Amino acid sequence: AGDPAVGKSALAQMFRSDGAHFQKNYTLTTGIELLVKAVSVPETSDSVEFFIFDSAGKDLFSEMLEKLWEQPNVLCLVYDVTNEQSFNNCDKWLEKLRAQAVGVHIPGVLVGNKTDLADRRVVEQEQAQEWAEKHGLEYCEMSVKEMKNFEAPFHILAKLFHELYKEKVETFHSLA
Repeated sequence: AGDPAVGKSALAQMFRSDGAHFQKNYTLTTGIELLVKAVSVPETSDSVEFFIFDSAGKDLFSEMLEKLWEQPNVLCLVYDVTNEQSFNNCDKWLEKLRAQAVGVHIPGVLVGNKTDLADRRVVEQEQAQEWAEKHGLEYCEMSVKEMKNFEAPFHILAKLFHELYKEKVETFHSLA
């Protein structure tokens, strides 16, 4: 989730193609695109299969998105490091996502994209890191365009989901 033009679709497409293809021209995502991909869980021999909803950032589509976002397991919130408003709107996006699972902790990651535009940067890493920690999220930065660190959010999410899964299995076994 995140504002329009922060790099959500570019990130999803790079991830799907294993970094083989960066599309220079994107059209505005209208609605949602579903991507399915298995990801190895770092430091384990396990893998998880992600159903990734690449969603539109426009408010125009938010009502439809809320129906499709029902009960997310993990979340990936993306902002543009050169656009302070996209960072400020992370509060709104997080609130919308968490409203889909009231009373349930949804682990996730805040992703600062477009680090290749360092001379235009307005959101500092420390500021975003603090925001992420305050909201119980992991944090990473990347440049999809330069193919730098674009897999990091997915590895973080795989590890978070795996931990959540293990906790649920342990809870289940303790009930038996």
